[in-house]
Amino acid sequence: MSVSIDITGLPTERIHVVPSPLAELGMALHALSEPGHHPGLQGWATAVSARLDPCLADRMCEADFLWRTTFSDVFTPFAGLPGQNGLPGATLAEELDQLDKLTDEQFVDAALEFTCQSTYAEPDRNLLTDPAVRQRALDLAAARGPLQMRFTQRLLDDPPAVRAWFRTLLQDCEEAFFADTWARVSHQLAADARHKTELLRRKGLPEALKAMSGAVSLDESGRVLTVDKISVGRTATGSGGLVIVPTSLGWPHLWVLHRKGWQASITYPISSPGLTAPPSVEQLTRRMSALAHPVRMRLCRHLARGAYTTSELADAHGMTAPEISRHLSVLKKADLVSTRRRGRYVQHQLDIGVVSRLGSDFIEGVLR
Repeated sequence: MSVSIDITGLPTERIHVVPSPLAELGMALHALSEPGHHPGLQGWATAVSARLDPCLADRMCEADFLWRTTFSDVFTPFAGLPGQNGLPGATLAEELDQLDKLTDEQFVDAALEFTCQSTYAEPDRNLLTDPAVRQRALDLAAARGPLQMRFTQRLLDDPPAVRAWFRTLLQDCEEAFFADTWARVSHQLAADARHKTELLRRKGLPEALKAMSGAVSLDESGRVLTVDKISVGRTATGSGGLVIVPTSLGWPHLWVLHRKGWQASITYPISSPGLTAPPSVEQLTRRMSALAHPVRMRLCRHLARGAYTTSELADAHGMTAPEISRHLSVLKKADLVSTRRRGRYVQHQLDIGVVSRLGSDFIEGVLR
């Protein structure tokens, strides 16, 4: 399983390593909502959360599906601009202006990629004009709870109003905490981008990719870039470019934008903080035995990003609900998955704290 980018004919001058304030804000919001994914940032997340204005915190909760369970493409609007050759802006304001340039259809489609359903690469779906697709989005939102259901309904009914609301939210986040964070990390990101760019120019793309992440490689022909992830996807640069974005807040996530019609992009972490101590031999044997199945590994990838119902997982994997339930039962017996009830929905989620004790290889794999 992997995500591949066909870069046939792509010259070096169309490969750019560039920091993105908006992408880093998206990573910051994710770390605040899922601190368990980022052991090295828990102190930062606790300090920021403690001083957040309650009204701003409530507003962040309204849209947190954009960054909690996935990294929404709305945080990389440069990739959706015509020509597929845009670059991130130097400031958050510039990138928010890029976000405003996306069509309503682009924004809504990117914003509502919030479940484990296989809609990312669907051709020509339109949430604003197709009643069946619209209803499907509302049904999926209902499983995420009333807050997300209301937000999705608002977004489908009045995209311009929600887009204006979202821009104001991000500007308020910048004022409340992100400006200080960006001032601290931007120099490190810029230095890393310069280093990778120098490697690209002097030693070529394979060496630059190797320095970026061991999970990214180029085949012998130099035509296909492969990102080793527990997911499947493909795209091509075509006449566009490839944008590589460093993040200091994103470890262990390695994110690939391969949305149809958008410029290919990779966001990679520049640091890897340590994890907790390894589990006992008995725990390791029991838990690794539970994971010795490809279906359960794929389930872990979804459940690491958020809580999902059995029916959602069955739909995503093309399996029956009883089949999914049997795999979930094995994971639960190994104490890897927890279950909670939200209204009439029963949702399952990976216990990141327990899984982290299996070691960095596994945790990085499922969160990559």
